[in-house]
Amino acid sequence: MYVVILGGGRIGRYVAQDLVDKQHEVTIIESIADRCEQLVMDTDLLVIEGDACEVRYQEQAHVDRADVFVATTHEDDVNLVACQLATIEFGVRRAISRVNTPKNVEIFETLGIEPVSSTRLISELLENEFSVGELIHLTSLKGGRVQLVELRIPEGPHAPKPRTLEELAMPNESIVVALFRGSETVIPQGATEIRPGDEVVALTTPELEDRLTRVLLGRPI
Repeated sequence: MYVVILGGGRIGRYVAQDLVDKQHEVTIIESIADRCEQLVMDTDLLVIEGDACEVRYQEQAHVDRADVFVATTHEDDVNLVACQLATIEFGVRRAISRVNTPKNVEIFETLGIEPVSSTRLISELLENEFSVGELIHLTSLKGGRVQLVELRIPEGPHAPKPRTLEELAMPNESIVVALFRGSETVIPQGATEIRPGDEVVALTTPELEDRLTRVLLGRPI
């Protein structure tokens, strides 16, 4: 499978490396020169420096032969335009995008772009060819829709002390899926510590999202 990824930041890089490790072909389009240079030095990925919202850079990436186009930047408008260009101009069969603002999810869905926000879920979508709707159904809790929670544990003098998952009073219908600790990805177990600076990805129900967030951040419920 050939995948073109917009964005060479932490998420784009992680997804790209994950796919390459699974023997897929990947090209990254990144607009920041320093980030492109770092990617070239640190990886064997094909990296194109440019704006993926412009036709010429998608042409250079041969988006016309891509099986999937993935947008991973923190700017929803950039992701949306690039995905539309890939699907309309180059006929890409699937466009998957990180969506940073929940209210924009419906816009992406209406335009036929599959919206996701977790790195690991993007990788699973590509590898297993699930649709977003199928993935949500497979991970539903008691028949309700899953709420994906992504947050960073604060650092500094007011940071919560490191705690293991076993020590947290997490709601029953909640699970921590992954921790991103610098360049390390941790698949947590009961004895795994959540530390200041960790980026946490968890699943819960919409009703329990606020409670889970407070528990993870060490705030009173």
